[in-house]
Amino acid sequence: MDIDVRGPRFGAAVTSVVLAVVLITGNVWLLAWQTLAFALGAAGGVARSPYGWVFRTAVRPRLGPPTAFEAPEPPRFAQAVGLVFAALGLVGYALGPQWLGMAATAAALAAAFLNAMFGYCLGCEMYLLVRRAVVRAE
Repeated sequence: MDIDVRGPRFGAAVTSVVLAVVLITGNVWLLAWQTLAFALGAAGGVARSPYGWVFRTAVRPRLGPPTAFEAPEPPRFAQAVGLVFAALGLVGYALGPQWLGMAATAAALAAAFLNAMFGYCLGCEMYLLVRRAVVRAE
């Protein structure tokens, strides 16, 4: 079942704020929360992530009906990519080196910001490239 495109963009906006605060403060607990949010989104899809729940229950009812939909697989893959970067950031901030935490968090922030502001999902594009490569290899 396709999903409302506004949901992943809302999640990306919240993620951008969270990751920016992590970069400013170095708060490992906030990054741990974001890592969990990515894990839930990767495991259950963006609609089942905490930010997806907020969008579905608090934001979407206040908006008009959706005009565009997308397949759930690319955003779910993007959540998995975000999970990898957030986990690397968590390792860097918690165990060192700190530059790893900052670099991985900044990379995740850049991707989330692109999606939130411009609707360009890097993880979704990666999913499509991998899928095309697999189809060609068959």
